[in-house]
Amino acid sequence: MITWLTDKLGIRYPVMSASMTGVAHGELARAVSRAGGLGMLGIGSNVEVEVLEREAAIASDGGSLPFGVGLTAWALPDRPELLDATIAQRPALVSLSFGQIRRRDVQALQAGGILVSAQVNGPQAALAAVAAGVDLIEAQGTEAGGHTGTVATLPLLQRLRQDIDLPMVAAGGIGTPEALAAVLVAGAEGARVGSCLLLSQEAVIAQAARERIRAAEVSDTTLSPLFDRVLRPQWPDEYPMRTLGNRFTSQWGGRIDALAKDESAQAQLAAAVARDDFDIAPILAGQVIGLLRHARPAGDIITELAAGAELVLRSRVLGLLGDTD
Repeated sequence: MITWLTDKLGIRYPVMSASMTGVAHGELARAVSRAGGLGMLGIGSNVEVEVLEREAAIASDGGSLPFGVGLTAWALPDRPELLDATIAQRPALVSLSFGQIRRRDVQALQAGGILVSAQVNGPQAALAAVAAGVDLIEAQGTEAGGHTGTVATLPLLQRLRQDIDLPMVAAGGIGTPEALAAVLVAGAEGARVGSCLLLSQEAVIAQAARERIRAAEVSDTTLSPLFDRVLRPQWPDEYPMRTLGNRFTSQWGGRIDALAKDESAQAQLAAAVARDDFDIAPILAGQVIGLLRHARPAGDIITELAAGAELVLRSRVLGLLGDTD
């Protein structure tokens, strides 16, 4: 498969992994890139520069592989050193998400020979990203895990393509070859996948969380600013977080304002995070979670997803047109 994404990045498959902070470290990014996709590092607002440098060296496999970095847009004004350090690592692509994207940041990245994408959840954010000069739009639907919006992937992708003449990738709810084929047919140049990699052997996830992911169904996630109100109050409410439901979400999901005043509940949550107690602590996961049952190498997941999508496009799509040659 040849798309704008594969051509610009020099990769085999039009697939990029999600920059999941705390989960997508160097080993996961390297595995995805070795398989022919673009492996992404998740660099959160509190990550130290030394961590970025260490994980980028792993992701690039000593400079032999392309990789990408995900940065939180709203945090960059207070963490300019993260932008500088990212440019110094020479990633192929930087994804900016969650917050106003500044034109000067985009220009600084592009001056370093880096493609810049913007992950957006609606038309207004997409148009603002275009005005800032980005090269690529990532249409992230609400099916995605972690911080996301409220519009589904395919409606969002279709809506953005009405007004925007930049290449796009789709994100959210993509976990099978058929789903990847669907967004390519819908006009995306590729896909950004995260939740389908949560049980990969290279993902940095506690064993207790893996067991819950393995047992989860597609209906078991919830979208809410609940956990951020306590753990990361600086996060804007406009970006709620999709997590697996648990006892804490059942207890407090409808009483978020009350939780903000309950110091004992806040202390309970902080302690649960520290000891990996996922009856209370959050597990960030998207709606494809019900597809995951086994731990596998990330490279196998990417290869099967992308190579399978190519077969789907050849057999089903061309077959519908009466042309299977």
